[in-house]
Amino acid sequence: MRGLPAAAPDTGWRARLDLGFAPTPGPQARRTRLVRAEHSGPLQVQRPFYPERDGTCHVVILHPPGGVVGGDRLRLDAALAGDCGALLTTPSAARFYRSAGAAAVQEQTFRVAPGAGLEWLPQETILFEGARVTTTTRIELAGDARCLAWEITCLGRPAAGEGFARGALDQHIELWRDGAPLYLERSRVAGGSEAQAAAWGFGGEAVCATLLATVDAADACDAAREALGDTAGRCAATQCDGLLLLRYRGPSAAEARARFIAVWQALRPAVLGKAAVLPRIWHS
Repeated sequence: MRGLPAAAPDTGWRARLDLGFAPTPGPQARRTRLVRAEHSGPLQVQRPFYPERDGTCHVVILHPPGGVVGGDRLRLDAALAGDCGALLTTPSAARFYRSAGAAAVQEQTFRVAPGAGLEWLPQETILFEGARVTTTTRIELAGDARCLAWEITCLGRPAAGEGFARGALDQHIELWRDGAPLYLERSRVAGGSEAQAAAWGFGGEAVCATLLATVDAADACDAAREALGDTAGRCAATQCDGLLLLRYRGPSAAEARARFIAVWQALRPAVLGKAAVLPRIWHS
């Protein structure tokens, strides 16, 4: 389709990060360990942090160059063994810069074993004017594995007066359980296209965001809506078949993130059985 990202050629950065999490063996206090952190190229991880009593592992994903350009390809793979708890986040917004033609590609796959809980809570993704981006996030749950995850996408830089009249986004978000799809989303937006202005698309707003939570509690949706407060019609929540879906469409990535954090704090006890503890990096 005209205006959408072409496959990245064999140029630019190639970066891969492969993470593995496993519970501490033996009878001592249970803690989730980062047992594998293999990387190539400019994609790395800080040392694990343990701010919670139950030993949940907090990990910050680092991309030292600070921005992504056309032709770059980033891949993150993370696998959680049974009975693990891991929270993954990023230190700042991901920035995709203007491309001369090739797309930047970002692929993220999370595999979560029975009894484990994944939290994927990155800061926002910002597409600069002229960026061409293909991004895929796939979460594969097994058995009773649980997850809380979000993606926040900003077309252009509204605070700097920059729109997204040129460029393209091809975004995939997938959530699976035991090989069956729970949620499949694909957004294809060409800069300056009808999708940016239409009510069925971005509705003239710069930011679109999705939050997913695996939760069976009947009152989870009401709890999420209460946590959102008055959103002036920018947020909507629904729950079906053990999955809560929250969508945001509005002018501000900071507002989307603040709303999502409030919902995460409200839902974490029902999803993961523990109160929310904010990652240290969010305070810096």
